[in-house]
Amino acid sequence: MPVYEYKGLTTQGRDVSGIIDADSPKTARVKLRQSGIYPTDVVEGAGEAAYGFSSAEPAVPAGSWRSRIKVSERAGMMEVALMTRHLATLTAAKFPLMEALSALMDQLEKGELKRIVAGVRERVKEGSSLAAALSQYPAVFSEIYINMVKAGEASGTLDGMLLRLADYLEYQVKLRTQLIATLTYPVFMVIIGGLILFGLVTFIVPKITQIFEEVHQVLPWPTVILIAVSHFLNRYWWVLFVAGFLGLFGFQQYIKTPEGRVRYDRFLLRVPIMGRVILMVAISRFTRTLSTLLTGGVPLLQALGVVRNVVQNTVLAEAIDRARQNIGEGQSLAEPLRKSGMFPPLVTHMIAVGEKSGELEPMLVKVSEAYDNEVEAIISTLTALLTPVMILVMGAIIGFIVMAILLPIFELSQIVR
Repeated sequence: MPVYEYKGLTTQGRDVSGIIDADSPKTARVKLRQSGIYPTDVVEGAGEAAYGFSSAEPAVPAGSWRSRIKVSERAGMMEVALMTRHLATLTAAKFPLMEALSALMDQLEKGELKRIVAGVRERVKEGSSLAAALSQYPAVFSEIYINMVKAGEASGTLDGMLLRLADYLEYQVKLRTQLIATLTYPVFMVIIGGLILFGLVTFIVPKITQIFEEVHQVLPWPTVILIAVSHFLNRYWWVLFVAGFLGLFGFQQYIKTPEGRVRYDRFLLRVPIMGRVILMVAISRFTRTLSTLLTGGVPLLQALGVVRNVVQNTVLAEAIDRARQNIGEGQSLAEPLRKSGMFPPLVTHMIAVGEKSGELEPMLVKVSEAYDNEVEAIISTLTALLTPVMILVMGAIIGFIVMAILLPIFELSQIVR
């Protein structure tokens, strides 16, 4: 159904604006008048297909919410977390859902999130459940979010479920922020150092080494290597950029294939040190998300079907799928995870203890916290070690360049004497 943006006046003469679903502009005006709004302007919204939404959802203007959430996923998740906490507060205060959504719209600043909330409100007004209305916006509300809301509506604990969702989203934002903050400095140093060396070898060194070529003397091997590298970069630097671009494009296309993705994910898990970090981050996401879903009343099999997408690794996802199949046949959760060989003994042991004691959810949280702390410690150590290692590497490269330039100068000075 098309979506229309409207501006109008209430019976009290107050200016209002928003969006509404209708078959045509005429139908939209009729619906607005029936709700006590006299429209002054009704304009059809932007196309829906560009955003990957279903045909029944409100359209979102190009380049706004969907693009913002891709360019800055952390900021988008934070906005959703704050919105979720506000909605939880309103529902906990016994506001009817329609009134809570209306109040939430008044709290939000003008933007695409406000438009989305308006679209959700329109669907709820037409008789849809909150989970069904939110599911029309998969770019904003994840499968975990939808399942948690659905479980909260079914159990009558929507406010508590929204609070858990807000806590979960805020934790994910915090974790991502910490990782980005930790890795920003080393990445920045690598990029700047690489650009400086590239400019030095490509544009400055050739002017110095040209003197050595003119004297026609036998040059030391460091100087020969430096001149060869410098000439190649000076003449064919564009070949490196084109080859790098084509290689990156081909690699991206390869990992989009099922076989390529599996091989790439398996390779990542085998990389020394970083493979362990990737595994621990995935296990932390798996355990914390599973705990959140189970606490929210989502059945275990359904929760595993949702949480497999959180680990972002096809090898681990396949192990979770096999565990889900075995659980459906009557096994416990810990045993198939242990047999997969992908989950460390600590994880499977703590899950087994949680299942036997009936405290699986808090045990999963403890596993997540333990791995989060370990990941933070490893990354902090690597960051502390990376800076001096980078300085040593840069110093060695610059030292080689200096030596390659000075050696023939010393030889020339001896010949002159």
